[in-house]
Amino acid sequence: MSGRLDSAQPYALGLFRTVVGLLFACHGAAALFGVLGGAGGTAEPGAWPNWYAAVIELVGGSLVLLGLGTRAAAFISSGAMAYAYFSVHQPEALWPLQNSGEGAAMYCWAMFLLVFTGSGALGLDRLFTRRHGPRTAEQRTAERTPVAA
Repeated sequence: MSGRLDSAQPYALGLFRTVVGLLFACHGAAALFGVLGGAGGTAEPGAWPNWYAAVIELVGGSLVLLGLGTRAAAFISSGAMAYAYFSVHQPEALWPLQNSGEGAAMYCWAMFLLVFTGSGALGLDRLFTRRHGPRTAEQRTAERTPVAA
């Protein structure tokens, strides 16, 4: 059973990346343009930190969704959500359930996970790395090795 699950891991990571990226991009689009049922209104252009956070959410989420520059986009997105949690939510109360910071905390940790796992299957990152010449046997084995042992 473990072998089957290990072989499906790149696809599960790819699906995870796609869903997290889509939701994150939608959150940014709602904050920037007031679309998709965004109840909070739109961020004033150039307003710190709301507008910048929304741009990071839209661009970072789109890149993660596509699997393009996943690790860098996820790193910046994770940092933005950590900043949002500690500057906006945490001063209100200690626990995320008390301060309405569950979303920021979950996005922060989900993006942080993608920094270490990469895009998984079906991401544009894998498409572009395949074009950069032949791989050694060690590189091919490392690609198939599951993240968790």
